[in-house]
Amino acid sequence: MSFKLSKKSLKRLEGVHPDIVAVVKRAIELTPVDFGVTCGLRDLKTQRRLVEEKRSQTLKSKHLPQDDGYSHAVDVVAYDSKGDICWEASVYDDICDAFALACKELLVDMKWGAAWSEGSIRGYTVSAEEHMNRYIDLRRSEKRRPFLDCPHFQLC
Repeated sequence: MSFKLSKKSLKRLEGVHPDIVAVVKRAIELTPVDFGVTCGLRDLKTQRRLVEEKRSQTLKSKHLPQDDGYSHAVDVVAYDSKGDICWEASVYDDICDAFALACKELLVDMKWGAAWSEGSIRGYTVSAEEHMNRYIDLRRSEKRRPFLDCPHFQLC
């Protein structure tokens, strides 16, 4: 099944780096899971509020305009077969697999927010789920809690 981005998702890609836009547009064609874009470019006021609400961990977010004027990050949301929002990690690793294929095709290096230590998803040699589990194992071995931001993708 092939999905397409809604007008709202396309609008949310405005101000996002063109490489990410191309990856998102290709990933929606490749994914077995429907998704939409929830956030691309953010202003500093919004980022401060998200940090205060503990919904973000940094004021140096890649969602903020970078030196080239573009956001270098995007957040997505998954939809189940009924069109309801789904937050299960397994659905997001399927979306990440589609992003990884798109990155390989388009030669774009991106990180996934559920596998921070794993480098570019373009270089993934196993499933996104396996890379997420490697990240979780690493954090636990360091006696640190993993920070899983499954809907988040950013340029490396």
